[in-house]
Amino acid sequence: MIVLALAIAGALGAVSRFTLDSVVRTKLHGAFPWATVAINISGSLLLGFVAGLVLFDGASSDLQTVVGTGFCGGYTTFSTASVETVRLMQQGRRLSALANAVATLVLSVGACAVGVAIAA
Repeated sequence: MIVLALAIAGALGAVSRFTLDSVVRTKLHGAFPWATVAINISGSLLLGFVAGLVLFDGASSDLQTVVGTGFCGGYTTFSTASVETVRLMQQGRRLSALANAVATLVLSVGACAVGVAIAA
């Protein structure tokens, strides 16, 4: 049963990522990957919150499996962030590439920490 819930959550995460990416791209034009940055930060916040619930509030580890591994795994995308950073470098936009890489890492880790703190 947990495998089915994991699969459904992963599918919902992927559809959510696609939808949010499409909406952000229609609003913000340009080469910088704002949509991917927003997706990875919001997914990290959610994952931190769920992890905090499991760590501090005794929530079931199944919640972390389904929401964390399933939904957040389908929703967030490190590989796309990496490809977008490389594309920016190939376009000669080295400062944008550096900003994307650093912002994605720092803000995603920070968002995760905030999520854990909210749950604590």
